[in-house]
Amino acid sequence: MKIRLGTRSSALAQAQSGWVADRITEVHPGVTIEMVLIETGGDQDQVTPLHEVGSPGVFTAEVERALARDEVDVAVHSLKDLPIEQPEELLVAAIPPREDPLDVWISAKYPGLVDVPAGAVVATGSLRRSAQILHKYPHLQVAGIRGNVETRIRVHSERGDAGLVLACAGLKRLGLEDRIRCSISPTEITPAPGQGALAVEVRSSHEELISIISKLDHLPTRRCVEAERGLLAAFGGGCHLPVGAYAVCSGHQITICGALGLPDGSQLIRLSLEGRFDEFADLGVKLADLIRKAGGDEILSQLDARWER
Repeated sequence: MKIRLGTRSSALAQAQSGWVADRITEVHPGVTIEMVLIETGGDQDQVTPLHEVGSPGVFTAEVERALARDEVDVAVHSLKDLPIEQPEELLVAAIPPREDPLDVWISAKYPGLVDVPAGAVVATGSLRRSAQILHKYPHLQVAGIRGNVETRIRVHSERGDAGLVLACAGLKRLGLEDRIRCSISPTEITPAPGQGALAVEVRSSHEELISIISKLDHLPTRRCVEAERGLLAAFGGGCHLPVGAYAVCSGHQITICGALGLPDGSQLIRLSLEGRFDEFADLGVKLADLIRKAGGDEILSQLDARWER
């Protein structure tokens, strides 16, 4: 049996997909994997800030279209890039064990964000990170940055930025852990919903492949990221909203932390909620409701007004 595995062409996407291919051949040794590289809109345009692109699935739409058209059999995505609303003909058959979901600090000069002097520039391409950095460190400046992991590391250094905030998972998957100065606590910068997790997607009609791919699924990871995505969905589902969500499982309990803020850091609400493992589907929605009542509705209203302008 040959499986055509569709993936973005970036080094990180290929590393992630190679990892998934290895797991597939472990659970089903008779399978051979053919990598099919697909360029997405987000790969073609590496200048426009992601929150200005507008269309959902900027890093996933082309890969999903190839899957729906039977041009590939399996698609591998970074789960945080996958829109909340999924096509009916496609199914996320597996969410494997998650890599480290935290954000990390990269800098040649400063051990951590707390050490950066007033007026210095921190690089990030994420409204979520900007909102949380500027809320805690209003004396700093934030500069946008686009491109793959290697490009962002190079550009921030060439510009002379004080440092760069990136997802730990991507650095680890690329073997670039030596660039990390420190991990950032989720109570300082709450990660993106689904950060560090992969989604392995198939056509919902392909029962044999579903049977193979579902063996890669990791239930605790799936429950945690579904709780996180439930919170995002309750805020409107935009992948580039300044929203953070981070859930962890411990025994029969799930604890989820959620954050919503304005990109300039002037307002930020971060709350946590604990529930039973079997309550995962409602936990993110309940936390979103608490955040909205604590002032989140006003933040969402201001965000809507900014998008309209």
